[in-house]
Amino acid sequence: MPPEPASLPDSPEFQALRSVRDLVRWGASEFNRAGLVFGHGTDNALDDAFHLVMWALKLPFELPAVYLEANVTERERIAVIELLQTRVRTRKPSPYLTGEAWFAGLSFEVDERVLIPRSPIGELIQTRFAPWLTVDPESILDLCAGSGCIGIACAYAFPEAGVELVEIDAGALQLVERNIARHNMGEQVTAVAGDLFEPVAGRRYDLIVSNPPYVPTAEWQALAPEFKHEPRLALDAGADGMDVVERILSQAPDYLSDDGILVCEIGGSQQEFLARYPDIPVAWPEFEKGGDGVFVINRDELLAWLDARGY
Repeated sequence: MPPEPASLPDSPEFQALRSVRDLVRWGASEFNRAGLVFGHGTDNALDDAFHLVMWALKLPFELPAVYLEANVTERERIAVIELLQTRVRTRKPSPYLTGEAWFAGLSFEVDERVLIPRSPIGELIQTRFAPWLTVDPESILDLCAGSGCIGIACAYAFPEAGVELVEIDAGALQLVERNIARHNMGEQVTAVAGDLFEPVAGRRYDLIVSNPPYVPTAEWQALAPEFKHEPRLALDAGADGMDVVERILSQAPDYLSDDGILVCEIGGSQQEFLARYPDIPVAWPEFEKGGDGVFVINRDELLAWLDARGY
């Protein structure tokens, strides 16, 4: 862990930081000097610093450029510098410091009980899973729900569908319920405690979507400190990262409707996925906003593939 900052936020060293722009620039420089790692909503020091400065000053992220030249008060300067120093000192990702993350244009409460939302599945939700989803779904299942961001965003996209969010961790489930309430989705979205499909036995869904754990153990052990603040249960998935994905693939046909599809993220473990399942007939969506490692497969394709493998 980096040492405590040598200078207090109200010391003379910081008196030159007068404007919003000054604080963003200084924060980005400090982040780069400390070798921070990004990837939780931003991918560089400047954007990360800008996000924290705007949050601390209670300003919109779409702030017109002219206001970047506005001077801050002494109280505001101290609050911003303390927040930026905390980011350096703790190596916590910025959304854990603010308690908020954005996904598919929606705000979600987050803390260290859940992964920080960043899945490219958000782009698929905004396009209503076209062209793979051929029906207007009446039922949607989000497995390994975490903060609930994927399932809740699906509820916005498909307001006529009932949505169930399954999460095994009790702490994460509390955040799921808080985010359901945050978005006033209690009549459409239900949080369910349990391990994958166990708590929804006998039900069928037009859409099953999941961002399960998929990081190989050796890769998890080598992650930067920022990622180690996230729950290991939501990341580490065995020697090749496919332990949970294997269970989802083998069980999903029993829970998909005839026209249903499975959408699953495996991120940077795509090579491990293809090594284990070289002949699986999945589609790999391309994303305009960045990201990869999401596959789509319909029930008939998945069932035929499993039958051929002797499941």
